Amino acid sequence: MDYLEGLLLGKLWSDTDFENRKHLGLFVLYGLLTEAIVLLSYVTGKRYIGIGSFGTFQLVLLILLMAASPFICYRYYRMPLWGKILILLEKLFNSYLVLSFTVSKILPRITVDSGNVQSSVIDYLNSTLETYTAKYAGSSGSFSTVIGVLAGGLHVVLMVMLWAVILLALPGLIYLAYRLIQYCWDWLINNLIIKRFFPARR
Repeated sequence: MDYLEGLLLGKLWSDTDFENRKHLGLFVLYGLLTEAIVLLSYVTGKRYIGIGSFGTFQLVLLILLMAASPFICYRYYRMPLWGKILILLEKLFNSYLVLSFTVSKILPRITVDSGNVQSSVIDYLNSTLETYTAKYAGSSGSFSTVIGVLAGGLHVVLMVMLWAVILLALPGLIYLAYRLIQYCWDWLINNLIIKRFFPARR
């Protein structure tokens, strides 16, 4: 329960030391989850539990929930169990909206039809190898093909690794940006309003 509280409430409202620990594994798992949802939606052409269908209504709802967050969370530890569960569910719904926003930004940028992925990959591989083979044709003599294939293959591997890192890191960076904005807003409201007019929050 402490871990869940720390994850969803954040450093300002939580008594746990969640924020003081490194969570690289969680960061990677979030990226994998996001990309798995993107891949599933890309292949099937469907949206599951609304993830990826992020419009004006969802944006307004997310902003309103973020704005209300400090007033919802500041009494967390004085709430009965059912109240704590409702607050955690509200924070979990916020994370769902951020995930949906992330998926909605990634999916439209995949322009290759799912049925043409194999041919597109083969075309990219062939064009890359041909480019590198032609590049070394004038200077490497009979070894131009071998060197071109090796250089082209290395280029492809590096590009795959680079895109893998980007696709894993991007969802986490978006989520971290959301948490940072939420923390700054919570801190501001806590210091300007809650501590002045609602002391002894716990």
